[in-house]
Amino acid sequence: MVRRRVPGVGPNPLQMALPLVMLLGLCLAFGWLLPHLSPTKALAFLSAIIMFMVCLFSTQAALYIIIFSMLLGPEFVVGSTGGASLGRGVTLRVNDFVLVVVAFSWLAKMAMNKRLGLFLHTPLNGPIAAYTLACVVSSGIGAVMGRVDLKTSFFYVVKYFEYMFVYFMVVNHLRSRRQLRGFVLAFIATCVIAAIVGVLQIPGGGRITAPFEGDKGEPNTFGGYLMFMISICGGLAWHLRDYRQRVALVASAGLFLVPLLYTGSRGSYLGLAVAMAVFVLFTPRRVVTGLIMSAIISALLLGAPEIAKRRIEHTFTQGATRTDVEEVMGVRLDTSSSARLRSWMQVSKDWLIHPMLGYGVTGYKFLDGQYFRIIIETGLVGLSLFVFLMLRTAAVLRAVYRRARDDLERGWTMGVLIGFAGLLAHGLSANTFIIGRIMEPFWFSVGMIVMIPRLTDAGDEGEVASVADGDAVVSHGEGEDGASV
Repeated sequence: MVRRRVPGVGPNPLQMALPLVMLLGLCLAFGWLLPHLSPTKALAFLSAIIMFMVCLFSTQAALYIIIFSMLLGPEFVVGSTGGASLGRGVTLRVNDFVLVVVAFSWLAKMAMNKRLGLFLHTPLNGPIAAYTLACVVSSGIGAVMGRVDLKTSFFYVVKYFEYMFVYFMVVNHLRSRRQLRGFVLAFIATCVIAAIVGVLQIPGGGRITAPFEGDKGEPNTFGGYLMFMISICGGLAWHLRDYRQRVALVASAGLFLVPLLYTGSRGSYLGLAVAMAVFVLFTPRRVVTGLIMSAIISALLLGAPEIAKRRIEHTFTQGATRTDVEEVMGVRLDTSSSARLRSWMQVSKDWLIHPMLGYGVTGYKFLDGQYFRIIIETGLVGLSLFVFLMLRTAAVLRAVYRRARDDLERGWTMGVLIGFAGLLAHGLSANTFIIGRIMEPFWFSVGMIVMIPRLTDAGDEGEVASVADGDAVVSHGEGEDGASV
């Protein structure tokens, strides 16, 4: 296929020279800083320059780097910046720096090629922008009223929506089914590595966490991620017809299940049960599938490791003889569940003080529970827009699933859908939708699905030139359920 050059569209000499100027500037900066840097920092700075150039000339490589760094990038706590609801303090991960480098490389590519837009139009752009605006306005008002430390709130709002930036990166660059297959394999390979690292933690005792999380890991985070990936493997195994691929996917799901059980994350167990229930709804023989799922859950309860059994039993037995715990339907809960319940009851009173826009992001004390945190930080406005974003996402995923053209597309979309349901349940006891190790894979997956109707059978990425004419949209059509796809 021969492409004709459109007059006035190709890069001019100034645009072609821009990457060289930027590279020269980076090299001069590196040369000036080198005598003042430790060997570790010098290596990190040089790696950032190399990564920038790789991302500049191959967005495909940049997206693979993002996938593997989601779970395999180390994180470290850099301290607290003074907010009331920070919990563990401010954490940075290698993937944060990767995303920054990728963002700058994308801006550089736009400077070289004026046909490239910042955001491709998709059905989720509006809901994402509206929820983001609610967080910004709420935090701004909170800062003016003295409830929020502006620096802290800004940092956290940026981190919240850094995860959604991954979504826009994917929809701006995913163009072919070949890319889709490559990303699916990279997702599963990343989780296999993370799961193996988790299994290797089992002999050490205690609850296991994601790789490279430092001294203070979060088992609930790792559990939520594993639950999401098990759902994806289940959806793919259900639809793919190749026997060897099905066996590999079932084996992968089994591998992921082992560290999930050893996380001791009750929220992840609940999420997995909800995901399995939603899986039944997608199957034609729901009664038979429901019985099979019930048998699997029963087998898991009987054959689960002691740490998982203890965590579940602990919920109902620890507080049996105590008077300082909460009681629900005649059952005394454990201290952890009681603390969550008390914080939720307190939120139900405190949000009435600022009902519409809340206290602002980080303007309230630390809180476990996504939905209570949203309403106390951003009020009814923020909660309504968040619910709208979730409903819109579910509608778009469902519409794409019903129109998928092959088994891979149907399997991937089904897996993400049932995993999404599990994450919504996981959010009852955790701040699921602001956790990077869960949200980056989730929004990357959503971006892949949103682009499925536009995928071609072309080669690699074609550097986006064939579809980046500034007026490209995901679709002009409406799905049966009203979702544009």
